[in-house]
Amino acid sequence: MTPKYPATIILLVLLILTSAFTVQAQENKFNLMPVPSEIKIGKGHFLLDSTFAACVTGTADPRIHNAASRFLRRLANRTGLFIQQDFVIPREKNKHSVLFIQVERPGRLIVGEDESYTLKIEDDEIIVSAVTDLGAMHGLETLLQLLKGDSEGYFFPEVEIKDAPRFPWRGLMIDVSRHFFPLDLIRRNLDAMAAVKMNVFHWHLSDDQGIRVESKVYPKLHELGSDGIYYTQEEIKALVKYAADRGIRVIPEFDVPGHSSAFLTAYPEFASAPGPYKIERRWGIFDPTFDPTIEKTYEFFDRFFGEMTSLFPDEYFHIGGDENNGRQWDNNKNIQKFMKDNNIKDNHELQAYFNKRLVDILNKYNKKMVGWDEILNPDMPKNILIQSWRGIKSLAESARHGYQGILSNGYYIDLVQPASFHYLNDPIPDSLNLSAEEKKFILGGEATSWAELVTLETVESRIWPRTAVIAERLWSPAYVRDVDDMYKRLERMSFLLEEHGLLHQKNYEMMLRRLTDNHDIKALKTIADILEPVKIYNRHFQGKVHVQHSPYTRTVDAARPESMTAREFNLLVDKYIQTKDAPVLDILRGMLIKWESNHAELVKLMEVSPIIKELEPHSLNLVKLSRTALDALDLMTSNRLPSNEWLEQSKLAIENAKKPHGQTEFAITGAVEKLLKHNGWIK
Repeated sequence: MTPKYPATIILLVLLILTSAFTVQAQENKFNLMPVPSEIKIGKGHFLLDSTFAACVTGTADPRIHNAASRFLRRLANRTGLFIQQDFVIPREKNKHSVLFIQVERPGRLIVGEDESYTLKIEDDEIIVSAVTDLGAMHGLETLLQLLKGDSEGYFFPEVEIKDAPRFPWRGLMIDVSRHFFPLDLIRRNLDAMAAVKMNVFHWHLSDDQGIRVESKVYPKLHELGSDGIYYTQEEIKALVKYAADRGIRVIPEFDVPGHSSAFLTAYPEFASAPGPYKIERRWGIFDPTFDPTIEKTYEFFDRFFGEMTSLFPDEYFHIGGDENNGRQWDNNKNIQKFMKDNNIKDNHELQAYFNKRLVDILNKYNKKMVGWDEILNPDMPKNILIQSWRGIKSLAESARHGYQGILSNGYYIDLVQPASFHYLNDPIPDSLNLSAEEKKFILGGEATSWAELVTLETVESRIWPRTAVIAERLWSPAYVRDVDDMYKRLERMSFLLEEHGLLHQKNYEMMLRRLTDNHDIKALKTIADILEPVKIYNRHFQGKVHVQHSPYTRTVDAARPESMTAREFNLLVDKYIQTKDAPVLDILRGMLIKWESNHAELVKLMEVSPIIKELEPHSLNLVKLSRTALDALDLMTSNRLPSNEWLEQSKLAIENAKKPHGQTEFAITGAVEKLLKHNGWIK
């Protein structure tokens, strides 16, 4: 039986629902990323002019004044307004001040510091208020994202936002060992991190391919273990200060006991097998490992960590601890005797012994150990932090045992997976069987940019813009999960991030020009726009052996991790299947005709640029795949059935198009196959 309600109640419910949908629609217009916790929309706006000025009130240090001054310059650059205020100076209130930044105290760069803020925009003033300057800086980033323009000029819409992060640890790791990246790149990525409210920069400074830090205590490390490519201590101190000025903590990682070829190239006496050793040029897991049974190993780490902790003030210090294959330990008679004498049953327990010795050293320098999953052992003290690369189950297990943890599994951006995959990957999913107290041990997560397959030219195209959706997952409420809305906002954020000097968009066409020897790139771009690099680590197993100094300049390197052209096509196919909309059909046909006719022009480029010839199988398959889709659309619109011969040819075209070439793959094949499956022509 259907319950009956008074008409007034039904009307009230409808009004509430309508109001909620209206507010949601207005929020989406702002394209904010991350999405704030709470937002109320007004009807007015604050109109900008060149007299716009800001001031800071409350107890603050220079960091917020620097941030406010940078805000003014970015605002001027976006609008072209000749804003008269040069800098936001402490204890000075400009007579034209309309932006009031209110802070109660300077924020500490520690886990769990208050990063909340309130932003209120009215037609005559803007107020950013926060407990700490860290929160106020986040509020300024949100304010910049709200900037809009119309025929009357630039303005900020009237809103009131109350916002705070869901997780206290929102990080990005950049590996500078396998491929080195200069400080300019690190700095602009720190600026981008601040723009999306990330607060931890994890600096992977050592691996088999190099140690990237100057050591005055052990100078052979940078003299013999770096190819002469490293950061000086003064450069590191300056970078740490640069990050702190943007509210970002810097955590160094020195990966031991495995991944240590570069360490042992410089100091083979600490190794588990006789040297000599050399810097590794290949990618993978290698044998060189520190000997955990000799005291001089710990004397080395005591002095080295003592030196390094003086450069990095953060309370956390990362020792890696992953992927020790144990071969050198298994083959060392002295190590095996040590294990027997000390009742150490296997290599996992031996590594726990090693890690506990390192914990003692780090405690001496008032640091907390961070390590990958492999450091988790019941005998380890509870003040360590686990970074989970193996998965959510591993993270949950560490939380159940009372260990703090962060998630990186699912945030490996070097695996070139789509933004939606990262976006829906949650450190605390609904399915996770943890108590409220256990969930508190999960502090957040980190995107990880491993550097085997990236260089200075390409690394930012792998980090951005997808890392912005990870930033949102770690900041915004858990219920913010609309993938289509995320992609709409991500397009805007990708554009905004360019103001920090990122090359994730700019280098695409530059790399295509190089591939064509500066000929017209139209034909190459047409096919590259719907190609993606093969996913996960499949690139290592498809004909080309990549090493440190291989060319990373081919189409696979230029291609985006996720093709937005292909995404558009795939969505249009879905829409046409559902609606049979004629304008959608016209767009699909236009795209397919363009792809079908592209081969002739691409062949001309191959004659002058042999490097492009590896795409020829793809190009030929694209002709047949496009024709298959066009034929399928024609059959659907005319309500005709396909012949058996056509079906066999179409299935072959689809299967051939699925095959990778040049370590790239088409991102449209599934949508073409869906056209045939929808009609029941193939299974």
